[in-house]
Amino acid sequence: MARQNYLFTSESVSEGHPDKVCDRISDAVVDAFLSQMPDARVACETLATTNRIVIAGETRGPETVTHEHLAHLARMAVRDIGYAQDGFHWENCNIAVHLHAQSAHIAQGVDAGDNKDEGAGDQGIMFGYACRETPELMPAPILYSHKILKTMAEARKYGDAGMLGPDAKSQVTVRYENGKPVAVTSIVVSTQHLDPGLTSADVKAIIEPHVLTSLPAGWISDETVWHVNPTGAFVIGGPDGDCGLTGRKIIVDTYGGAAPHGGGAFSGKDPTKVDRSAAYAARYLAKNVVAAELADRCTIQLSYAIGVPEPLSVYVDLHGTGRCDEAKLEKGLREVMGLSPRGIRQHLKLNNPIYERTAAYGHFGREPDQDGGFSWEKTDLVNDLRTLAG
Repeated sequence: MARQNYLFTSESVSEGHPDKVCDRISDAVVDAFLSQMPDARVACETLATTNRIVIAGETRGPETVTHEHLAHLARMAVRDIGYAQDGFHWENCNIAVHLHAQSAHIAQGVDAGDNKDEGAGDQGIMFGYACRETPELMPAPILYSHKILKTMAEARKYGDAGMLGPDAKSQVTVRYENGKPVAVTSIVVSTQHLDPGLTSADVKAIIEPHVLTSLPAGWISDETVWHVNPTGAFVIGGPDGDCGLTGRKIIVDTYGGAAPHGGGAFSGKDPTKVDRSAAYAARYLAKNVVAAELADRCTIQLSYAIGVPEPLSVYVDLHGTGRCDEAKLEKGLREVMGLSPRGIRQHLKLNNPIYERTAAYGHFGREPDQDGGFSWEKTDLVNDLRTLAG
């Protein structure tokens, strides 16, 4: 039996964290290509350091998506995040674009032909997870770590926290009793601030109201331990303070360590790459299993081989909370949703420019958008799954 009483911690990072700046730029590149050619191919990596951004990778798409246009999009992303400091300024930073054509050897195994379906863009394993800890069916520690930073970012841009900078990190430790989250035992927030004279106590006074509104009522008490800017001043932030790279925050992007991770990053990849699309599909299926009340927790693993359309395996773990047979569910999931790369893209409508918005505050636990963004968060398979389970 799983432990019922314990502490569990997850962290998040803000949109201004160096790695998240890179994730956003890489996904802006993906959106630029998909907006003009829905079946474009993009594998884009970004590096950011002091007043320099380097965009590199492989693409296949229209010539109208020029390097100059992509550099402009990167600059606009940095401006929207809020960087206008000497060491990293949206207007002055040097941007180099080194994108080139996709390898023909990869294309021959991935593209659909006259007699075969489109194959997976790479081998790998992908996981999806859902649980009843929050209304969003997400683990509580990562969900609330995200909410703290998102609330702070909104206050920085539009509210009373304009003295804060874009770079920030959060960490939330949750106490579980009888298997359910009931309280926060510690909160860690490190945030950049523009006034070098601010002390840790000053910063805590600024952020505390926003932290309180991000967490369930009663979860913070006099016993909750706070660590706000524990090392002191945090003025130099973002890529000027630390080099950023695409794809280094994969646990932040998913379940905060509460569930397995296949190891593949999402940002910078078009949806033919199963690292991204199959992870979205696995989350979608796991969330629908829990929403259908077939289990209180669900982990789903999918595996693929490059050039092979169908998954090599589908694995379901209901963690002892299931109300249906796991083996029957593994077989039935293939029936309610096509799990080839093309089947996933068509079902979730992934060939749209919906990815830049995913780059910060988690890819999961978000509200589906009217234009198809976060379609993997819908719970429209509930009836089919209940019928399947009998």
